[in-house]
Amino acid sequence: MSGFCSLEGKTALVTGASRGIGRGIAEELAAAGATVVLGYRTGEAEAEELAVAIGGRAVQADVSDAESAKALVEAAGDIDILVNNAGLTRDGLLARMSDDDWHTVIDTNLSSVFYTCRAVCRPLMKKRAGAIVNVSSIVGVHGNWGQTNYAASKAGIIGFTKSLAKELGSRNVRANVVAPGYVKTQLTDVLPEEATQAMLEQTPLGRLGEPADVAGAVRFLCSDAASFVTGEVMLVDGGLGM
Repeated sequence: MSGFCSLEGKTALVTGASRGIGRGIAEELAAAGATVVLGYRTGEAEAEELAVAIGGRAVQADVSDAESAKALVEAAGDIDILVNNAGLTRDGLLARMSDDDWHTVIDTNLSSVFYTCRAVCRPLMKKRAGAIVNVSSIVGVHGNWGQTNYAASKAGIIGFTKSLAKELGSRNVRANVVAPGYVKTQLTDVLPEEATQAMLEQTPLGRLGEPADVAGAVRFLCSDAASFVTGEVMLVDGGLGM
């Protein structure tokens, strides 16, 4: 194992880790030497299987609920790294968007980040060490048709993380954002072929991302190789956001 971006001796909590990008992140952090706690709401079998494979633990929690998120952080124990990846979409035009579709997305994607970061900030400040990486989206930077709720939640993560970085910096705790472009997951699998093709035409690298592409960026930001990087938004989008 290379010493570059090593996470040996670190414990990491990853939310939304049973599938997709979260699963890729958990695998990558474990490969870097971290002990990984996998937070999941659904997909118990997948989470437990992955936990066994990477020598970690799986803990069920609904991070859109304050008490459940707090309990997850407590169950994870003495963590050094927090990666907030849990998220969902409820797409639709604003004129027809229900209150439930708005609140579900905001609570799951944004409020969850507030709940988990609030729970870990005191322990990390006390240790005077730690890294937080919150997963946003290219949609949070540029917006997208039919995704006002999703874009608001992901843009909110960016502002939240920048503010958090300023609050925690004096205690040597870093907070950064990774904003993926279009990545092959269950969220993109349901898109029409023409929509996917349009994305590819706008992406200079000419392909959809893989969860591993995002995971590599997260690994870097969690490691000592990024010890002077905080409050940043790293686009992992194949050039789409240029």
